[in-house]
Amino acid sequence: MATTEHQTAAGRLRAWMLQGLAEMNNKGDRSTATAGAAHHGQPWYRVMCLTGVDYFSTLGYQPGIAALAAGLLSPVATIVLVLVTLAGALPVYRRVAEESPHGAGSIAMLERLLSFWKGKLFVLTLLGFAATDFLITITLSAADASTHLVENPHLTGALHGRQMTVTLILVALLGAVFLKGFLEAVGVATALVGLYLTLNVVVVCVGIWHVVTAEHVVADWAGALTAEHGNGFAMVGVALVVFPKLALGLSGFETGVAVMPLVEGDADDTEERPTGRIRDARKLLTTAALIMSVFLITTSFITTLLIPAAEFQPGGQANGRALAYLAHTYLGGAFGTVYDVSTIAILWFAGASAMAGLLNLMPRYLPRYGMAPHWARAVRPMVIVFILIAFLVTWIFDANVDAQGGAYATGVLVLISSAAIAVTIAARKAGQRNWTIGFATIAAVFLYTTVVNVIERPDGVKIGACFIAGIILVSLLSRLARAFELRVTSVTLDPMAQRFIRDMASRKIRFIANEPDQRDRAEYREKLDQIRTDHDIPGEDFVFVEVTVVDPSEFESGLTVRGEVLHDRYRVLTLESSSISNALAAFLLHVRDETGRTPHIYFEWTEGNPLANFLRFFLFGQGEVAPVTREVLREAEPDRRARPRVHTG
Repeated sequence: MATTEHQTAAGRLRAWMLQGLAEMNNKGDRSTATAGAAHHGQPWYRVMCLTGVDYFSTLGYQPGIAALAAGLLSPVATIVLVLVTLAGALPVYRRVAEESPHGAGSIAMLERLLSFWKGKLFVLTLLGFAATDFLITITLSAADASTHLVENPHLTGALHGRQMTVTLILVALLGAVFLKGFLEAVGVATALVGLYLTLNVVVVCVGIWHVVTAEHVVADWAGALTAEHGNGFAMVGVALVVFPKLALGLSGFETGVAVMPLVEGDADDTEERPTGRIRDARKLLTTAALIMSVFLITTSFITTLLIPAAEFQPGGQANGRALAYLAHTYLGGAFGTVYDVSTIAILWFAGASAMAGLLNLMPRYLPRYGMAPHWARAVRPMVIVFILIAFLVTWIFDANVDAQGGAYATGVLVLISSAAIAVTIAARKAGQRNWTIGFATIAAVFLYTTVVNVIERPDGVKIGACFIAGIILVSLLSRLARAFELRVTSVTLDPMAQRFIRDMASRKIRFIANEPDQRDRAEYREKLDQIRTDHDIPGEDFVFVEVTVVDPSEFESGLTVRGEVLHDRYRVLTLESSSISNALAAFLLHVRDETGRTPHIYFEWTEGNPLANFLRFFLFGQGEVAPVTREVLREAEPDRRARPRVHTG
């Protein structure tokens, strides 16, 4: 009885963990019906708030990081950052929204440009940097939220020295929300962003008023700036050098295109060309960039002029919370606490936005490549995996905001650089010469920014390399473990192929597996004679089956079977697939199910080393076909009596 109850509980836990797995299609997306049921579309300005919890929340720590990186030049360097945002990142992602309107982003654009294994490895590399971006968003946001808690004057005594604990609790709570189910995200995000931006407007206005009314503040800053850097040209030059350290202010664009499927669009939008969604998504990106640009400039200005430089340093009261410092200093403890609560909420929800991005991105690629277990399509197991990794990253960086800035910036910059390269190639293919030159220039700027950031803060590329190595290693091991899995998603027969199967259904169904060469009369005659001799079978009631390997790096695909009569005598079925053995196994099972009879297929033994043949199968979809076909059939059909027969000779 106890064993039965234990099995029942285990079954319920498994069902709960894998809930929604059946709703995922072979591209890693939820089915259209399910997606339509999940939401009816939202106005673009509400969806902007969902991406804004990631983008706008960086105001919680960006001014402090800018002050640490650029010192008195922080406002000038921030202006450079804003120019790069509006003249670089924004045009790039407006084009990405047009080219990839279904939320796949720039990675999908680049995936279309490369095929075979080089394309898969390239995508896996970008996924490693995307994982760096999104996971560091979770840990960095949680760390900064805990900083606002720990440094709040009313809580300093109770939480002093407990930043690591508070950060881990916030990350765990984020995981708990996703394990339970993440609903009404847009409504929550709209409320949080509205409150947070309103409070920031108050802080900025008060800060500017204090700067304007205390005339010596501007004079002192200008004098110190001139003494430190000399003339304006020197200041601009230094700002150009240091602005890569401010790259955190560019976050949010990749999330902006990831949430595109939530945008309502027009009633006459089609799946192939959602014109209204593209237009409104571009409004979303533009409005968010303009709002953020205004806040970046004004906040860097008031924090640099009103906060003593020592307070930005580790241990200082403005470290990781510059605007909160101003809120407490100039608006009192009550307003400062409300500001802290708002900041903590939006930073924590920024982690939710990043988690949603991870859950949207990883299942889209890894299971489809065969490079993740089947359960990776389900939300809850992946949430647990990501939260455990977030715990590890938090521990490695000691829940320190400044220490994680380099890793975060690296992930952001690599994704933006890849997007710039993708749109440059897209513009070139479209014959748009001026746009090609413009996007190529933008790509060069972001590549420079990425390289400078990596050189000065190598932590980002190190952790990105760890993610990349982990993803590639786990992916290859998963693909190896799933090597004999039946992975044809559908089988479709053309009218001639259906006719062949109907003609054979009344008698013994026999196929000959043939590797096409010249496809002349002699080839089929010799093959038929050999099979008849090797297996002592009279007659010529056979149908040849030929598989052409298209892209062996693909894991899942549909199968189309075409029939033809060659040389007025030989019936031939042609198939295209990523794997000969898998295609044949899927075809045989389909014939069995359609006719109710057990088909037989005849092979020649393949010459050569068995290990070499297996590697050819694993990497190129070929190799020792007969035994692999039988193994795929054995895994797909446990009942030996119902399994199609494989003969070799």
